[in-house]
Amino acid sequence: MKKLIACLVILPVFAMAQDAPAPAQPSLMSAFLPFLLMFVVMYIFFILPKQRENKKTDQMRTSLKKGDKVLTVAGIIGIVSHVDDRFVSIKTGDTKIDFEKASVVKLLEADAEKREAEKK
Repeated sequence: MKKLIACLVILPVFAMAQDAPAPAQPSLMSAFLPFLLMFVVMYIFFILPKQRENKKTDQMRTSLKKGDKVLTVAGIIGIVSHVDDRFVSIKTGDTKIDFEKASVVKLLEADAEKREAEKK
């Protein structure tokens, strides 16, 4: 008796599964559209601003000149005393330290040496 009831319950499920039409296959374009949109959004919000920031930083490093007050990656603040193609000499107090240009993070003041001389 239990087997008969189980068969009567399961049979309609199998019958519905066989009668259902197969789902339509999505086109190739609609399958990749979400990934394409996600890449475009990531490019606009993450990659483009970082490229602009890197370009500004490179421009700042190439325009360094004697007398500029700068901040280095190590957190040292000083005044540029000599600029080479690859290296920068920074004066902090009585000490002169050589750094690579890539270690200069930020230009704090242009011609800070002249401003300090004016204060004295």
